[in-house]
Formats: sequence, structure tokens, C-alpha cells
Amino acid sequence: MFGRIIQIFIKEMIELKRDRWARFRLIVPPIIQMLVFGYAATFEVFNVSTVILDMDHSQESRDLVSHFTASGRFSIAGYAESPADVSRAIDRGDAAIAIVIQPGFAELLRKGATAPVQVAVDGTNSNTALIALGYVGDVATAFSQDYAADFLHRTSGGLDQRQASVRLEERPWYNEDKNSRWFFVPGVIGTLTLTLIVNLTAFAIVREREVGTLEQIMVTPIRPIEFILGKTLPFFVIGLGEVALVTAVGMLWFQVPFNGDPLVMLVGTSLFLLSTLALGLLISTICTTQQQAFATNFFVVNPLFTLSGFSFPIASMPRALQWFSYINPLRYYLIVIRACFLKGVGFGVLWPELGMLAVLGTALLSASVLRFRKTLD
Repeated sequence: MFGRIIQIFIKEMIELKRDRWARFRLIVPPIIQMLVFGYAATFEVFNVSTVILDMDHSQESRDLVSHFTASGRFSIAGYAESPADVSRAIDRGDAAIAIVIQPGFAELLRKGATAPVQVAVDGTNSNTALIALGYVGDVATAFSQDYAADFLHRTSGGLDQRQASVRLEERPWYNEDKNSRWFFVPGVIGTLTLTLIVNLTAFAIVREREVGTLEQIMVTPIRPIEFILGKTLPFFVIGLGEVALVTAVGMLWFQVPFNGDPLVMLVGTSLFLLSTLALGLLISTICTTQQQAFATNFFVVNPLFTLSGFSFPIASMPRALQWFSYINPLRYYLIVIRACFLKGVGFGVLWPELGMLAVLGTALLSASVLRFRKTLD
């Protein structure tokens, strides 16, 4: 049994050695995608194009505008002269947000009253709009606190007067700087691995059928389980190499720390690869042509990515989709890999996710074996 599996393994590795383009696709594109996704995937928003309409023209209004420019989150696209200019700037896409300071802003502040500021946001991109509104709130709060402290100092005549206040002191765990890239880069490792391995294995048996080598294999005494395992092992080794490659790029280039146990990472990655390999082989046993395999691969991988929790919280999804995500291997692997990178937890915490990966991998591999038939039909 093992001898026949090894022979199929050697056959697959020889084919990979002969295919230079395949070797190129296994090395260069994953590195490029890691770099691109590592920079592009982030919750942070910088240089939000902003138009200012200052109808107060006071020292206080100019100070408020300076707070926005100094924050680094907003880029002043222009100064409007009227509300119509604000509407045109947002309609044309010249600005994503508008800050409108009404007349009497400074007078209300000097009286100790609340001075409202109008904020108009282009809601076309709701994600950017919500994040930008959060930054506006932070800037307005900082301005209010600075102005209150300065006002107290000026009105007290230099005397030391204390003002009661409550200060929220943040203490983030595992990611003290709240760097969203530390969250996304481990997720990119999982999604790239899923896409690459499923894509490779989805064409494995279909390609054998189209080029005619499957007929030669059919006349041998090899059993379905041996054939499937022989097809799985080469891609399993390749998958481990791919994970190591993109992980090294993520850690060295983006300076993402790895605080966990390498053994936990290895076990989690191995179980995830078992699931993705079995899924790709199942697609390959169902399809009869490479065109069908390509279409099915596209149909399967995209929902797995969307329902994995990579960028969209699973808890915010409809209940039916939340239940469907329980059969998604990527969901569990993202928990494992992010916990290994940032939290440094071990088997005692991650055993439910590792157990589910083992169950899914075994079920999908069994389905692949049962689907495979030594026949051309």
C-alpha cells in the first residue's frame, strides 16, 4: 500500500519539477499577494478628503480646523464659501466629508454653552463613513477638552483651580497599538493558503482524466484510498511550504509578532491543509472537465472566504449563515492562527477549533474517496 502511495507522490513531484510555470506560481504570486493584501487590508483610514465651510471666521473655529488637520486622519480638499459648494464637492466625489461651522460658534463657546458643528458624510462607502465619523468625534472631544482647560486657565486669573473629570484609560491586550495590520496579516495567510491549495487540488484528478493518464492508473491494482492519499501528500508538502513562505514574509516585512507555540501552529496548519486538500479533491472527483473544476472552485472558495470572519464579523451575519459557517474550515483556522500570532495560547484553549478541523478534514477526505471511481463515467 505505502509503496503505491509513494510512487504516486514521486510522479506528482516529477510533474512539478518539469513545470517551471507551476513553480513560479507557487512562489512569486503568494509573496506579491501577501504584500498587496498586507497593505490594502486595514480598518484604519487616513487622509479622508474633507471640505471646510467656516461661517464663523473666529479664532475658535480656526483652532477647530487645525485640530482636524493635525490629527493626520483628514486631508483638507478645499474651503467652501456656501452650503451649495459643500453639496457640489460631495456630489462630485471631491470630498468624502464636510465640516460646517455655523455662525456664532465662538460666541457660544465663550458663554460656556454647547456649540454644534455640522458634519456631512458621503455614505456611498458606509465603512469609510462610519470610521471617519468616529475620527470626527475623537477630534471634537479633544478640541472641547483643550478649549475647556484653556478657558479655565484664562478665567481663573492664573490661580490653581481643579476641575473634576473622568478619564477613560485604555489598556488593549495582545495588540497595544491597535495595529489592524496585526489582525489582517495572519488572516491573509489563511485565505491565501485556502485559495492556492483548493485551486491546485481541484484540477488534480480532472487533469489526469483529460490527458488520458487516468486510464493507465485504472488498469493498475491501486485502490481509491491509495490514489487519493498519493494525490494528497504532494500538495500537503507544498501547502506547508507555502504557509512557511507567506508567514515569513508577514513576520519579517510587516513586523507581526509570533507569540505562540510553533507546534500548535504546525498542528493547526496540518489539519487545515487536510481539510482544504480534501475539499479540492472532492471538487476534482465531481467535475469531469477543467472548466467545470474552475467554475466550481470559484463557487466554493468565495463563500468560504466571506463566511470565515476574515473581514466581516460572523456574529453580524443572519442566523442561517452563522450556522453554515460552522462547516467552514477557514473559520477555525483563522481563530487558530490569530491566537498563535497575537495571544500565544496553546492546545488547552484551541482544542475545539483543532477538533473541528480534524472532523471536517476526515469527513471531506472520506467523501473524496467514496466519490472516486476507477471508471471513465
